[in-house]
Amino acid sequence: MSRNILDEARIHPAVRERVSGYHRDLVAEVQAAVAANTVVVVGMGLNPFPRKARKILDGLGTPYTYLSYGTYLSEWRPRTALKMWTGWPTFPMIFVKGTLIGGATDLQKLVDDGEFARMVA
Repeated sequence: MSRNILDEARIHPAVRERVSGYHRDLVAEVQAAVAANTVVVVGMGLNPFPRKARKILDGLGTPYTYLSYGTYLSEWRPRTALKMWTGWPTFPMIFVKGTLIGGATDLQKLVDDGEFARMVA
């Protein structure tokens, strides 16, 4: 599967650096956490789905790293950089061994199917 991304040749040279550097520090922070931890949950305050994902993981006794970035009214621009990087439109973003598995509902499906246990083993 390849995700459709605007070709760099279609971005005017005057804005390429701004596009490529858009909240690069935040993306690098998440990339480092994903590389260093088996399970990472990236969420935001006031959103019930990151809490749901954390509750599922806590119930399983699975250790995870949680990164939270703002609320609905704050830090939405930095979160946009994460959405652009992953292609995932909502929070949470859950990574297992470096692979984006989706959100809380996707996590629950993997747990129910037994695939999550195999992934973290």
